[in-house]
Amino acid sequence: MTEKTKHFMTESQFEELISQRVEKIQTTLVKKGKEYRRNNDPLHNFRVAAKVQNTTEEKALWGFAVKHYVSFLDILNDIERGFLPTEETVDEKIGDLINYLILCEASIKEKINNGK
Repeated sequence: MTEKTKHFMTESQFEELISQRVEKIQTTLVKKGKEYRRNNDPLHNFRVAAKVQNTTEEKALWGFAVKHYVSFLDILNDIERGFLPTEETVDEKIGDLINYLILCEASIKEKINNGK
């Protein structure tokens, strides 16, 4: 492919990307996430981290996520400098951030539903 020839993502490719992402979220948060749970609590690690750090569960959770956020910013900076990441790296870093945001959503909604 020459510099003048550009490939644009088609609608069907975009829809497949979304479908694959949803499946990966499901696999990571439901199946793989079981190794981090105690007493059927998907937020166990963040509750313990909050106690250890004397902070809220959401702030503890975001502390876990910041590492992935910085890594993602590094990718963006690399792209700006002309270095493209692998698709696998992009997949991992985007997935990590999405998953932590979903976990944070769960923690916040749990508080809303419990009136706390």
